[in-house]
Amino acid sequence: MPTDDHELSDLHREILEFERDWVAYAGTKDEVVRDRFDLSPTDYHRLLNRIIDIPGAEDHEPRVVRRLRRRRAARHEERTARRAGGAA
Repeated sequence: MPTDDHELSDLHREILEFERDWVAYAGTKDEVVRDRFDLSPTDYHRLLNRIIDIPGAEDHEPRVVRRLRRRRAARHEERTARRAGGAA
């Protein structure tokens, strides 16, 4: 495991590299996540969201981390807009 919040573990690096290249794998992403990382899709995405907040993650896979952060922000904005629209 990493010794501080800026370091990535081997697993963190492997997950970021998988996110970069996962379309090259046979099967659905959820199947590959289960087989390769022994994680449920929910647990995988929770971990991935924590990983992309580690400062060293962007150094390791800058495009992947920025793309994932943009997607997360867009999902957050969509949820906020739905809540605001439902309150009217």
